[in-house]
Amino acid sequence: MADDDGHAIGYKVLARGTPVRTSDGVQVGTVRRVLDNAREHIFDGIVIDTRDGRRFVDAPEVARITASRVTLTITAAEAAELPKYHRRTAAGRRWRRRLGL
Repeated sequence: MADDDGHAIGYKVLARGTPVRTSDGVQVGTVRRVLDNAREHIFDGIVIDTRDGRRFVDAPEVARITASRVTLTITAAEAAELPKYHRRTAAGRRWRRRLGL
């Protein structure tokens, strides 16, 4: 499906520096890195650079990925509450999500 921002692409080809916008259209940052579980081929989320530092965006909060931008399922107000990125933070969230906690 094509949209005004182009065709959807896979997370594995998402480029660093791609703008990240919220569901209400606010650019909150740019892609720093993609997190995945390579062994299980599972997209875990992205790390974004924001004015307030690096933030972790969990996979369910990513609505659409194109070459020109990432669109989130959350609003700008919700994005302001995203956790700071630390390797342990991302790993902990993945395990809690898998365990249904």
